[in-house]
Amino acid sequence: MNPFSSLRRHLTPTQINIYFSILCFFSPPVLGSVVSFVFNGGAVWSVFLLALRRRQFNLDRPMLAMTAAIYAYCAAMVLASIVNGALAADLKNFLPLITLLFFPVSYSTWSITDKVTLARIVVLASAAACFAALAIAVIQYYWIGIRAEGGAGNAIPFATVTCLAAMMCLAGALSGIVKGWRFPAAAALAGAVAIVYSGSRIIWLALPIAAIAILLINRRRFAGANLTRILVVAGAACLVVAAIGFPVIMDRTDFLFSDWDALTTKGDHSTALGLRVAMWEIGFRAFHEMPIFGHGISASRALMKQGFHDQFGMDQGFSHFHNGFLSALVEAGLLGALALAAIFAVAAWNAARVARRSADPVERFGATMLVVTVITYVIGGMTGVIVGHDIFDATLMVFLICGTYLASGRTVAPTGKSAPTASSAAGRRP
Repeated sequence: MNPFSSLRRHLTPTQINIYFSILCFFSPPVLGSVVSFVFNGGAVWSVFLLALRRRQFNLDRPMLAMTAAIYAYCAAMVLASIVNGALAADLKNFLPLITLLFFPVSYSTWSITDKVTLARIVVLASAAACFAALAIAVIQYYWIGIRAEGGAGNAIPFATVTCLAAMMCLAGALSGIVKGWRFPAAAALAGAVAIVYSGSRIIWLALPIAAIAILLINRRRFAGANLTRILVVAGAACLVVAAIGFPVIMDRTDFLFSDWDALTTKGDHSTALGLRVAMWEIGFRAFHEMPIFGHGISASRALMKQGFHDQFGMDQGFSHFHNGFLSALVEAGLLGALALAAIFAVAAWNAARVARRSADPVERFGATMLVVTVITYVIGGMTGVIVGHDIFDATLMVFLICGTYLASGRTVAPTGKSAPTASSAAGRRP
């Protein structure tokens, strides 16, 4: 028997999508930038499949609305460079936009996957990622003596993607997507502890807000449940996280208050908080200079360095303003910031519409993915990056694609023919 023939029969388009999905949801907390290689590599392969007519664009309305918002943001960034006469200089800086531009291509290929299967993959792969993230976090914090960075090499991206994974586990535990709630709930707890070890305070804020949103979306399932038991389990989980992470929480809180005191009493901008405040002041001044089209994508570093020198007498430089929307305002003006906001507004609108109208657990799980993504990226982006980082960009596309598809997308066969599954049809109202 020819082993290659056997392998070819096994690696059907659907099976390849399953392996691809597992990698996309497992790798961000554990393997870091591997998710970028996996997602972009899969997107390039999807381009070839579409070109060879082995796949067909899945032009359903949710995908078109999200694509329009994403492409509007990319267009605003390019327009800003044209207006500032920096198109040639900015070409290399447009490369990260390619990941965003792949959205409709990857969506079309991903939508051949059965929705129930994909939803379970999201939960189980995220659970495995949370347990692995905790193991790595413990090693990095106690043995190496650093804030947990996972495979990302940076605490903030690690905390962000681990928050997404943990919330997918919590959603899986509450939605009934997978059998039994204990395993995904334990994984969510492991992810939460890993986030504490990262020391990322802004994600500490995003985590409970996302968890509350998940509880609200799945509140129908609590109608006949023992609320006392649920409260006891939730309270115990919070106590476990607080007890394990108490030293980290106190240490990071002390740093925050110390930085705040230095900034307010001494005007010291050399601390972590002080540097962020300085960057925000520089950014808003730069935005006021070019409010409509911005300064162009490559101008941030020069504006930052000049601003630190002129306004604060400091020799500092950063590539972004540690606020995703402010970075967009500086680089592409109001057009860019509004387009960036539109990406999350479209996702939130789609999620709200599905959560309000659909009783199908898979569709509601997809809506939950979108809500969690919006909360995590928007809150985390207040003091960090929203787009423009390979892990952030690839993970954002993975969650927006799968969340949109599960919530309200159309399942198609590999040939492009419409083939809705039972899960995609159940619960829809005429």
